[in-house]
Amino acid sequence: MTRTKRPWLLTLVAGVITAFFLLPLYWMIATSLKKPDQVLVSPPQWIPSPFTGDSYSRALDKPMLGQALLNSVAISLGVVALTLLLAVPLTYAVARIRMRGSGAMVLSLLVAQLLPSIVLAAPLFIVLRQVELTNTLIGLVIADTTLTLPFAVIVLRPLVRAMPVEVVEAALVDGCGLPGVLWRVVLPVMRPGLIAIGGFSFLLGWGEFVFGITLNSDPKVQPVTVLLNTFVGQTGTDWGPLMAVATLVSIPVVCVFAMLQRYIVGGLTAGSVKS
Repeated sequence: MTRTKRPWLLTLVAGVITAFFLLPLYWMIATSLKKPDQVLVSPPQWIPSPFTGDSYSRALDKPMLGQALLNSVAISLGVVALTLLLAVPLTYAVARIRMRGSGAMVLSLLVAQLLPSIVLAAPLFIVLRQVELTNTLIGLVIADTTLTLPFAVIVLRPLVRAMPVEVVEAALVDGCGLPGVLWRVVLPVMRPGLIAIGGFSFLLGWGEFVFGITLNSDPKVQPVTVLLNTFVGQTGTDWGPLMAVATLVSIPVVCVFAMLQRYIVGGLTAGSVKS
């Protein structure tokens, strides 16, 4: 391990960079605790004085807030379940089974991962309307999974390819069929990556906005990220309640990332080093 001669300097630089990136988060929380006439004052008020919960009270009085939060929870958990369900067999197929077009499949997944959500929104809307899944939570789950599934395959593929062929062959000789191999051999190898993918899928499903506003017009099935947009009007923005809801929405994201942080980092880097 290399030791630096000036650890305090590195600590200072890291602290400044961290503070810079945390500044929007602090400003969001501080704004949610200010009175309405203190939000846009000049010079800006860095510390709310006095602290007030009026913005939270007004935000909680917002119709459909509870329904929107429940919708976001259902969408996020649905995206996690569908992504993991599809990612395991698809990753095994493109990584282990010799078939025509597997290279093109991986390339198409990489390209799909690079496309912005707004590009996919129009064709997804047409497809979902054909199968009558617009204005439904299932439609949003499917739409969000189109973003998480390519990423899952890209992360899990090195894990499967690093698995010795002899292990799979031994399982087949012992009488395991392909489902048994996936359940007893492949899933344990994928475990770090699956936890990372599950956390990533939840965070993306929770924070996704473009599909929520383009594929749904019914307020009863819109996620909370779309509800945030209702605080922005043509004549002005209601900053206090907007920041209050944004703070409440950020709490699950922080909790999930804090619980799964080591799994996410380990899962994303697993398979990157060949033993």
